[in-house]
Amino acid sequence: MRQCTKLRQSLSNKRIFIKENITSADAIILNLLQKDAKLGLDVLAYETGLSVASVERRLKSLRTRKLILGDVAIVDPVKVGLPMTFIVLVELERERIDQIDAFIRRAQDEPLVQQCYYVTGEADFCLICVAKSMFDFEDLTKRLFFENSNVRRFRTSVAMGNKKVSLKIPVEPNVT
Repeated sequence: MRQCTKLRQSLSNKRIFIKENITSADAIILNLLQKDAKLGLDVLAYETGLSVASVERRLKSLRTRKLILGDVAIVDPVKVGLPMTFIVLVELERERIDQIDAFIRRAQDEPLVQQCYYVTGEADFCLICVAKSMFDFEDLTKRLFFENSNVRRFRTSVAMGNKKVSLKIPVEPNVT
């Protein structure tokens, strides 16, 4: 078992993806918790047909194996004063690894950037950003793009409305 864990860690460091074993009980637990992370062990046990102790062990395993990355509160951006959402495609001048890493760090450090994807195609990155106003977003563009000599160009779309916002991943069992 220890050798398997070391191999998995070694392979994941090289960005080779190994699909984790997911039982039907694991899938039920993961799908339920994605809808409501506050569900109690007793509800999860009932829904899976397992004991509370068994569900507790499975949750620990799912967290240890990083299938569950965290538990978060979903905050309404409008109610906290950030009603505007922007989708920004960013093209870098140079695609050296140090330049890419530097841009990623800047995006990760910026609280108004909700998501940052390294993508293929015309752009190098796709960012999902929030702001309280166009002035606030303009300040963000100065910090992230205009003050960064490695940003060749960026294109922005303003979301007219949030019709679906989710990080839910449909989980199906892959072992019996």
